[in-house]
Amino acid sequence: MSNRSRMVSMLVAFLLAVIQFQTQVVVCSSSSGPLAPALYAFGDSLFDSGNNNLLPTLVKANFLPYGNNFPSGVTGRFTNGRTVVDFLGLPYPPPYLSFRKSGVITGLNFASGGCGILPETGNFLGKCLSLEDQVRLFESAALNDLQRLFKSSDEFSGYLAKSIFAFSIGNNDYLSNYLNPLYNTSRTYKPQPFAELLIASLSQRLERLYNIGARKFAAFELGPIGCVPSFAKKSNHGGVCNGGLNLLVSYFNQMLQPMLQNMTSSLAGSMFVLGRVNGIGYDAIINPSRYGLTDSRNPCCPSWGNGTLTCIPLQTPCPDHNKHFFWDGYHFTEAMGSIFASRCFNDANVCSPVSIQHLVKI
Repeated sequence: MSNRSRMVSMLVAFLLAVIQFQTQVVVCSSSSGPLAPALYAFGDSLFDSGNNNLLPTLVKANFLPYGNNFPSGVTGRFTNGRTVVDFLGLPYPPPYLSFRKSGVITGLNFASGGCGILPETGNFLGKCLSLEDQVRLFESAALNDLQRLFKSSDEFSGYLAKSIFAFSIGNNDYLSNYLNPLYNTSRTYKPQPFAELLIASLSQRLERLYNIGARKFAAFELGPIGCVPSFAKKSNHGGVCNGGLNLLVSYFNQMLQPMLQNMTSSLAGSMFVLGRVNGIGYDAIINPSRYGLTDSRNPCCPSWGNGTLTCIPLQTPCPDHNKHFFWDGYHFTEAMGSIFASRCFNDANVCSPVSIQHLVKI
């Protein structure tokens, strides 16, 4: 092949990569305004937008290089930029603990890093908002603050029914509880009964939100925790990921879909959407080039524990953050968050039985 032909081929490959990347990171939005009146987010550090900044906990992301690529800088998000919920075409839901008395009606974020479905998860690291705390805070906000901002109870009910309630929670119930020797959980429960406990507890909280007036839900699967650097770099598993840990969370994911389907069937007027992100995450780690990535094993920011923990404050991250899957030893980059959100927004095979784009129109 001549030098000129080789250069043309390289240029074409580069342009295709750029097009692929731009397609992945485009924000899901609507030129005619917000797709839904509000977005309410519940979960852990994958969704947290700053609640932990105001809590006495060691689990914080209120320092650089976290927020290195976020438009307004450091916010408390546990990544370099936006999270999945920031890409769903709805107004950024501000952290509840910062805006609880401000009369915000476009949504709030109750997620709290380090916490989980079970109330004891993460408590060895300080105070965080468990799922019970988050639901209770929403109940209080809805009844005491939000309702008075509407002219009638019917108007308020319509607002809640059209709003989106997004959940990403359960990771820490494994990472910081079941797999943590400080807890007796793994000695008390076999993997399947533990998953059943989590699913039952999650179901109860979802139903409480339904009883207040929520109707549109999106709940995301747990990710392939055996592939995160915090575990993948420490254990002797002979591959990219620890298959045993991925199998552990698969019990939860397998039970999540029928639980959501049952709730949609039994709760009138509701729609519970499953976010199938585990398979995408695993595929991106095993086959990074398919997603425009070059590194799916190492964190972009210099991290404690030889790349297995959180970012070291004020250290300079990698220059090609859009090519990395992981931001630190636990969390993915904004680029991966965009891919997850874009797939969920547009593809009913990823977010099912309907995509988020369809859910907002129901």
